[in-house]
Amino acid sequence: MDAGGGSLDQVNWLLERGYQIHGKDISPVRAESFAQFVTHWIADPQHPHRQMGWAECECTDFVHPVKRLVLRWPPMSEEKRKKSPFHYACLLSTLEPAEVIRQLSLPVHTVENDDAVTLAYSTLYDKRGGAVEVEIKESKQGIGINKRSKKRFAAQQMVMLLGSLAHNLLVWSRRWLAAGAPRFAKYGALRIVHDLFHINGLLEFGEAGKLLRITLNQAAPYVREMASALTKLLDGEEIEIKVGVT
Repeated sequence: MDAGGGSLDQVNWLLERGYQIHGKDISPVRAESFAQFVTHWIADPQHPHRQMGWAECECTDFVHPVKRLVLRWPPMSEEKRKKSPFHYACLLSTLEPAEVIRQLSLPVHTVENDDAVTLAYSTLYDKRGGAVEVEIKESKQGIGINKRSKKRFAAQQMVMLLGSLAHNLLVWSRRWLAAGAPRFAKYGALRIVHDLFHINGLLEFGEAGKLLRITLNQAAPYVREMASALTKLLDGEEIEIKVGVT
């Protein structure tokens, strides 16, 4: 289960119901506070200037034990670097190292290398749709997530959950479509929404309400690749995918 960026209450709600979580704490302030408990920082070879380390502390804010991996990287602008030398984020996970290694299809013996295991936890999170540093910006641009203040706490929670759901649906869709069109695997949220999800077309249903045919607008960019991706995705569903005039 990907917790996305949940509040403490939301994470506890999942833990109480037996879910595993692997996601990011929404509070950069909390992340910075946990950085003081990191005794060993390692560099990330995949992301220059990014470092990470485990927060070695016993906290009771969750109903079950949760691992905390703190990440830090320098701000892009000189002005922000004067205020603080690092940005911080904190990954929360209940997964055991062996499960993370399995999820990434890494050699089983990788679990014996502490630094490799640490990198694997961040890599598993990055695979949900972008590195920690760009994930929030990507969601804001692609889905239109902005700061919204609701009068009621429950309403604010619902906005957060819907934003996480929308982001996860984009990530899952990219994975599904990339199986038939590998080019889409590199697309970010903004490009998926603007270039792929804006392709219009026609749906044709049978008498029993079963979807029989999808016709995509032949004038749309990437329509051939989208048709190929949908053909593979819907293989076995007896749904015809066409490119034509709509």
